[in-house]
Amino acid sequence: MNAALVAELQAALTPQRVRTNSTELGLYKRDASNIEGTAGIVCFPLTVEEVQAAVVAAVRHQVPFVARGAGTGLAGGATPLNDALVIATTKMNRVLSIDPVNRSAWVEPGVLNLDLTRQVTHLGLHFAPDPSSQQSCSIGGNVANNSGGPHCLADGVTAAHVLGVEVVLSDGSVVQLGGDEAEVDGLDLRGAFVGSEGMFGIATKVCVRLTQNAPAVRTMLMDFASVDDGAQTVSAIIAAGMVPAALEMMDQLCVQAVEAYIHAGLPLDAAAVLLVEVAGLPAGLEADVARIVAIGTEHGARTVRIAQDEDERALLWKGRKTAFGAIARIKPNYYLHDTVVPRRMLPAVLRQVYEITARHGLLVLNVFHAGDGNLHPLLVFDKREPGVMERVHAAGDEIVRASVAAGGVLSGEHGIGLEKRDFMPLMFGPADLAAQAAMRRAFDPTGLANPFKVLPSPAACGDVQHVPEGAWV
Repeated sequence: MNAALVAELQAALTPQRVRTNSTELGLYKRDASNIEGTAGIVCFPLTVEEVQAAVVAAVRHQVPFVARGAGTGLAGGATPLNDALVIATTKMNRVLSIDPVNRSAWVEPGVLNLDLTRQVTHLGLHFAPDPSSQQSCSIGGNVANNSGGPHCLADGVTAAHVLGVEVVLSDGSVVQLGGDEAEVDGLDLRGAFVGSEGMFGIATKVCVRLTQNAPAVRTMLMDFASVDDGAQTVSAIIAAGMVPAALEMMDQLCVQAVEAYIHAGLPLDAAAVLLVEVAGLPAGLEADVARIVAIGTEHGARTVRIAQDEDERALLWKGRKTAFGAIARIKPNYYLHDTVVPRRMLPAVLRQVYEITARHGLLVLNVFHAGDGNLHPLLVFDKREPGVMERVHAAGDEIVRASVAAGGVLSGEHGIGLEKRDFMPLMFGPADLAAQAAMRRAFDPTGLANPFKVLPSPAACGDVQHVPEGAWV
């Protein structure tokens, strides 16, 4: 522990909001991923000035710093390395202003995703990005990872809903990237910052775009005798020129886990279920529903259940959004992956996922954003079983490589972090990685803002450093 840095932080933030107790540091040594690091100090600023003070102090003492929100990230992006200073923004949780006319709001990074929507519901508005963790994930974390969610098929991911960001850079200066104006002069540095995973600085205020609630919504649940039939239905719906609000799929093992948890009457014998939602003007929705039902039937849908009211719709969505928690009924641990493949490749890649996990003696649940090909294979296991972690990570490695080989990408919404850092050369050549490293240095010449994340060394910042021995848990 750096005693001088602790003293400086305590003077700037008060001793109560600077934590060095080993038990508390242990709580911040990882995010929701399976990757552990070491936190040297954790501090909880309340204002942009306190974030500035924390960053300046860390740089003065040459201590790396990591911004952390709610800790729901799944790629190790908020995992501190080398006794880093963790700057937790969870107490910066105010909605600062709401402009219902221009449909925007300024919020602090610790505001929870769903809380923002709840605060503007009475205005007929919502915040469109809706990760499955939206009850607990923060806006700052959404910005860091450019998060998505089930309803981002039609509305777009976080980058499409962030107008401006106030940022503390690693030299302690405060800059505003973008803003609430219709057009901002100069380079789109806002766009560069969203998805930068804490490498470019720390967001202290975010101007978000708010979306008008649809006049009407219709939600359907189709079930299929094979995963292939469900995947082909997804492609056929898009090929027909329709872009539903959401297109989500769960396979049989996932359906069985969810049904045991929520008792929604899901078909337990189905190989896959497809949750489809359309939104818009009432007059056009019934025609959309009819077309989708016809497409599903043509591709083998056994039954189609259409939610009759808001309660039934909410129950169906509860099943989808609680899938990750429901798997605890099967095994106590899981590893959730996040890759994207072209929609036409969904059936082939899903077959590979089943083959890979079977070969490694693992159970897999597939629950994913089928509309944009964003896969989320859930490898479920009991980490107390000898040798299981080696099999889990070997299977995960193969799944990532299979997805990229199929024309896909490493991540759809979880980010690269530590988890996929060393896979970056699968997608990018040396010149591409050098350009990304140059962008990183332009924002953070100190190299202390969340170092050794995203870019494989030496493109990161410094000598080669792999994930520390024993970091995978």
